[in-house]
Amino acid sequence: MKSTSETKILKTPDYTIHLYNDYFNKRLRVDDYRGNVNMIVQELNKAMDGYKFTKLIYFSRVEHWRQLLAIGFELEGIINGYFNGSDNYIMTCYKENERRTSTSWLQEDAIIQSIQEKGKKTHEIKLPSQYRIRKAKTEDAVKLAELYNNVFPVYPTPMNNPEYVTKVMTGGTIFYVVEFNNELVSAASAEINMSLHNAEITDCATLPEHRKYGLLKRLMVELEKELKDAGIYCAFSLARALSYGMNAALFQLGYQYNGRLTNNCFIFDKIENMNVWVKDLSF
Repeated sequence: MKSTSETKILKTPDYTIHLYNDYFNKRLRVDDYRGNVNMIVQELNKAMDGYKFTKLIYFSRVEHWRQLLAIGFELEGIINGYFNGSDNYIMTCYKENERRTSTSWLQEDAIIQSIQEKGKKTHEIKLPSQYRIRKAKTEDAVKLAELYNNVFPVYPTPMNNPEYVTKVMTGGTIFYVVEFNNELVSAASAEINMSLHNAEITDCATLPEHRKYGLLKRLMVELEKELKDAGIYCAFSLARALSYGMNAALFQLGYQYNGRLTNNCFIFDKIENMNVWVKDLSF
């Protein structure tokens, strides 16, 4: 299986950087860091040129985001509580105008506005007895890969590969699934960072013919219970900005809209903007 991404730790006497090299999406991300920020940025620019990446994402602590702003970065979103309770300011910069330009921004603004104006629902559609929600096991990897392959023509990570799904699951990511007549029809995961005590709700997928029962919301509730039991209170999710249903589901579950990442990754059928949603599970 050819790697589409890799994590690296760079250490010098002046800094330590935890990097995520995302070859598929042509981006470089700083997940954690310590030390001299200006020197870190110099190292990042070298890496960007070497890999020919077009987007740089820097997960910045509150102490440094203005420093990054002053040298050309821009603030695209905030994840409250990401760094063991301290906020993550998602700072970005671009190497190509095409990567920086979005033609769907106003349409995506309208989607958020419509969701917020409608408010939260006070009732749930009853789930028919044929549906069963459970925690996934590694034995489900093949069926999970088939589900993601059926829902997404393109996905930012190779979730249509059973080997990759197994690797993710054994690496600590938890999945919940919905079964219908012994077929997996919906799934969602929580990618947990135990050192920083946060979790990304991700890999959300439901077959089109099963989307009227709010299955993803039910799966996310189960994931949130597990996270709270593990002492993880910072939950966040990146939703396709053009997906009314996914953004509405997060809003209904009490997540707060906290920004939009421009041309963040290849998903569904093209490169897309992703909305940042955040929830404090301690409340």
